[in-house]
Amino acid sequence: MKKSVLRYGLFGSITICVLFLFSWFALKGVDMSTQEVLGYASMIISLSFVYFGIKHFRDQENQGRVTFKKGLIIGILISLITALAFGVLDVIYVKFINPDFLTEYYEVVLNEMKETLPAEEFKLEQARMEAEKQLFANPMMNFLIMFLTVFIIGFIISLISSLILQRKS
Repeated sequence: MKKSVLRYGLFGSITICVLFLFSWFALKGVDMSTQEVLGYASMIISLSFVYFGIKHFRDQENQGRVTFKKGLIIGILISLITALAFGVLDVIYVKFINPDFLTEYYEVVLNEMKETLPAEEFKLEQARMEAEKQLFANPMMNFLIMFLTVFIIGFIISLISSLILQRKS
């Protein structure tokens, strides 16, 4: 089990980092909402290794059997490794590579809100966004939020994969 978790967790980590860096270098001119969609797509692609890790364990290490519980544990562990890698990469990106990212992101979001929301509602959203910006400025909170985002998606993929791949005999 340990071998499958480490191998497929590493594959997921490498994939999410490569896709993140690719989007940063190749898609600089793309608008923020498209980048956000691509970011979630990158998470799902990298977390597809959860399925393959559980399948590899079942077929190659455990004589074609895996219970739902064992599959879920394997999937969660692979997701943890991938989420840790992404959390660290995101903190490095925001802190060192592109320290202006948060400011740029919030300016774009606020400009979009200003165009679409009534003035009173915009002021409320602006205050909420300012508090959120302070939260993301803290590297530990930034890490935690990005880690949890990937981990929650990974947990869902782990549940689905474990249901699909479980085989008791």
